[in-house]
Amino acid sequence: MRRILLGLALLVSSFSVARADQVADFYRGKQIQIVVGYGAGGGYDLYARLIGRHLGRHIPGQPGMIVQNMPGAGSLRAANYIYSAAPKDGTAVATFSRTMPMMGVLGGNANVQFDARKFTWLGSPSSAQDEAYMLWVRKDSPVKSLEDSRRPGGHEILMGGTAEGSSDRDVALLIKRTVGVNLKVIPGYPDSNAINLALERGEVEARLIGTASVASTRPDWLKPDGPMRALLQFARATRHPDFPDVPTAREMARDPHGRELIELAEIAYMLSRPYVAPPGVPADRARALQEGFAAMARDPEFLADAQRARVDVSPVGPTEALRMLDRLAGAPADLREDIRKLLEGG
Repeated sequence: MRRILLGLALLVSSFSVARADQVADFYRGKQIQIVVGYGAGGGYDLYARLIGRHLGRHIPGQPGMIVQNMPGAGSLRAANYIYSAAPKDGTAVATFSRTMPMMGVLGGNANVQFDARKFTWLGSPSSAQDEAYMLWVRKDSPVKSLEDSRRPGGHEILMGGTAEGSSDRDVALLIKRTVGVNLKVIPGYPDSNAINLALERGEVEARLIGTASVASTRPDWLKPDGPMRALLQFARATRHPDFPDVPTAREMARDPHGRELIELAEIAYMLSRPYVAPPGVPADRARALQEGFAAMARDPEFLADAQRARVDVSPVGPTEALRMLDRLAGAPADLREDIRKLLEGG
């Protein structure tokens, strides 16, 4: 029996080595494309270029990595591309808006051409557990406080946004509905840099963006004498310790149903920077991508590089990502329908 068991163990081991060798042979000399659903210079692009410098070392065969920006429709273009048109051989991955998976789960949007639970999930390098998604307003705006922004008949805050399905536009609609913030989204900006330029020129006076992205791209906003003021925190159950005077959306919800809508929408924000490959990637290569992604997030060189870039690393794995999507899909039907209508502008 011992000889039989030893033989079986050796056989399984030889199969595993052979599979690893096949994966390494496939990836050796190739490049993996990282498709970013936004333009260069923003938070999603920053993470992608950071990952592009390190992920290849953790995949058998050590393929090269190349980042390709594919902005459009609030990153919906990139999500549709990776699902339907990208190579399904393990040489393409993508990152897109954190609200895209929620749009895919909720359904009802004819422009969404993917099933979020059928992606080959790698996970997210960040769960945003140490940051907050903030509404920032220029200090020279007539709105000086959250109370000002909620005053009936008061000043309407002009906020820069990208497109349907983007985090900024969707959260703006949600907090307008549930918190009563008097917002008007000016859509059509291609990426984060374009919104920041519009802010500097005075075309708009506000935007929604995470604190980690602010720290890495606009650190002057965080200074007491900086040009912007934080009014509201989203995607947090409690106030961020660096912003104890800024209330959360949950706190400020006008009624219990609004709070429930906020809590449901915030599930997507635990997948702060989603990374997926297309459905149908061969199982051994999918496993190599997933294991490589997890190993990269533990790599001291990657962590040191992330610290220099001032970005959060609090990884979410593929199993946890799918569990979050299942929570969204399993939410009460009335809440899912309300969120869906809200994201459609209803």
